[in-house]
Amino acid sequence: MAITRRQWLIGAAAGGGLVVGWSLLPRHYAYPFPPEEGEYPFDAWLRIGKDGVVNVAIPQLEMGQGVMTVLAQIAAVELGADWRKVAVTPAPISALFPNLPLAAHWAPLWAPIVAPLVADRHSWMVRRWAEDHRFMATGAGTAVTAYEEPLRKAAASARAVLAMAAAARWNVPWEQCEVSGGAVRHGGRSFGFGALVQDAAGLTPPDPPVLRPVPPAESPAALPGGAEPAFPRLDAPAKVDGSWPFAGDIRLPDMLYAAIRHAPRGENIALGAHDAGRARGVSGFVRMVEGPRWVAAVATDWWAAEQALAKIAPGFAVEKPLESADITKGLDGALKGDDTHRMVAQGDADGILGVHPQFSARYDIAPAVHATLETATATARLRDGMVEVWAATHTPERARLAIARELAVPAHQVTLYPAAAGGSFDARFDARFAIQAAAIAQAVGKPVQLIWSRWQEHVAGLPRAPMAAHVEARADTAGHVAAWRAKIAMPATMREFGLRMLSAASPTKAAKMQDRKDGMAMEGANPPYSIAHVAVDHAPVATGLPTGQMRGGTHALHAFVTESFLDEIAAALGREPLSFRMGMLAGDPRMAACLQRVSALAEWNGGKDGSGAGLACHRMGAVGDGGCIAAIATARRSDAGVRVDRITAVADIGRIINADIARQQIEGGLIFGIGLALGASTGWEKGLPALSRLGQLGLPLLADCPEVEVELIASGADPFDPGELGVAVAAPAIANALFSATGIRLRRLPLASDD
Repeated sequence: MAITRRQWLIGAAAGGGLVVGWSLLPRHYAYPFPPEEGEYPFDAWLRIGKDGVVNVAIPQLEMGQGVMTVLAQIAAVELGADWRKVAVTPAPISALFPNLPLAAHWAPLWAPIVAPLVADRHSWMVRRWAEDHRFMATGAGTAVTAYEEPLRKAAASARAVLAMAAAARWNVPWEQCEVSGGAVRHGGRSFGFGALVQDAAGLTPPDPPVLRPVPPAESPAALPGGAEPAFPRLDAPAKVDGSWPFAGDIRLPDMLYAAIRHAPRGENIALGAHDAGRARGVSGFVRMVEGPRWVAAVATDWWAAEQALAKIAPGFAVEKPLESADITKGLDGALKGDDTHRMVAQGDADGILGVHPQFSARYDIAPAVHATLETATATARLRDGMVEVWAATHTPERARLAIARELAVPAHQVTLYPAAAGGSFDARFDARFAIQAAAIAQAVGKPVQLIWSRWQEHVAGLPRAPMAAHVEARADTAGHVAAWRAKIAMPATMREFGLRMLSAASPTKAAKMQDRKDGMAMEGANPPYSIAHVAVDHAPVATGLPTGQMRGGTHALHAFVTESFLDEIAAALGREPLSFRMGMLAGDPRMAACLQRVSALAEWNGGKDGSGAGLACHRMGAVGDGGCIAAIATARRSDAGVRVDRITAVADIGRIINADIARQQIEGGLIFGIGLALGASTGWEKGLPALSRLGQLGLPLLADCPEVEVELIASGADPFDPGELGVAVAAPAIANALFSATGIRLRRLPLASDD
């Protein structure tokens, strides 16, 4: 492609400034994945050893979702590797691993003015921005979409040169060689990868790479009883025996440990009077370290640090501390006010609905906390002018740069080593804990591991945004929804998130963006049905509570409102919920197929006669290339509260790469969604969460988990990540089931809060 002087960009940066002279000229980047002794590199993605082991670079955060296995499987299938000889290594931060689909999806955050022009993963502007910012972010289920193509190309190139090396020894055309099971074959002869790798490393592969005609795919059919999956999870054995290294497993010579106290939520916060001398009697206590809105104690072990803080009992002076009543008041005011922004406008919903709509209801969703398995943990060391940090983070380059700014050191002197997360649910988009660990290590002059306690995770964590919605509808003479209007009061949570991620703004500063319109916060609010007249309005509100990302995204908020209200309309019209939905899905055969199949699988009876069965469905993305799910839950009231006995789900996620992991992800999403439906929330009093312990959040225990059945539908669509779908559909299915069981419509999440 010829580049002229005219091919430059003048565009809008995230902060509203100008980026001038962003050229299209190709760039070259340093090799990020140096081989070990006996290994040879093949592209930036692969290393192959003389022992035949194939090592795949994984540029995504492993947090239990199986991304290391799925991406390695893509490379192994294309290469023809022996799965027993496939290893994975977290990829170092590099411009060679940009997440282009996520960069395109989040273009409104980094290029708000020109976002409609660049919101395409194939845009050169997206590539340039993602490469320049070394954007290896993990989020929104984009891993396969982002990395399948480069992994296949790298593996195809390696397969070609391995075949060339073998063909040269046999004096045959390399194209006639077969590569499978970690060996190159021709006739009855074969060479393993290890025997060929040294010769292959010096050869030039075809350009473009010759890909296999069929991409990696597995049947959605259930595995036979007791059968092992073809590609079992690579991380499972180490997680079972405890050798899998999480962030909290890092150990360094002379390492100290830090515990922390964060300030309550509020305005004009200052650290109050305190006396570190009170901790002198705690064995192992070293010193205190103060930071903005936090204070930490450092000791020879974490428990000593925690006990030292308990004795010191640092206080904070806070003006206007956050109260739950303030959040509720803000949402109420926004819902009743006139400050709205129309995000979806289809047909003439206002005209059809009129002043007195046929159906109307209000729904409320409380903030939800993440309740991760491993609380925020990071280890930092300063040595010979270099800063090293070990942490689990969704955005490693943004965290690295933020650490450099906090410590006032050049960015090239900071190295961030990615660690696996013990569950993240998107909480680790917030990297303040890594910055704090580095600051504490700098202050004490020794390596430090900082661990947030569960209480501090609640105090300082960024919960899912609260929401209040007023929805209205009118039916036509055929009994279908003719017009739909939703007014949604919630903070501009995505704009807030973008300011933190891109500009390293503090949660308090970023929360000042909450009263702006936010189209991305409305993702999932447009009903997935053929409704001629639709309007969705955003009523932004500043709640005083900084908010963050959570598994399921805004889809999980909007699906609860849409599917619950749709069930209300069906009941009012005397319509059976399944046929009512099917009648409005003429343009979405994939969703219709999911509904039909789940009704058969769960033996759907229409939810009549107090059966306690409830139906819900949801789609993420476009009809043709998104993912969709339908679920039927059976729930009831018990002396202990709400009990979910069974949940059955059927999903269409396009081409399936690893059926076992896909089912795991949907099952896990359903259980996570049950937790959000029945608990995972807290109020705020005097700026602090009302609940301090994991056991107070009402999360489902193993004994509470229902029978879960998941089926996948064979599909020719592009692969879609299944991890979010179950979260979105669980809460409305349970709410509709409880209506079937009790005749009472619950319009508030968590559902128990309606009692």
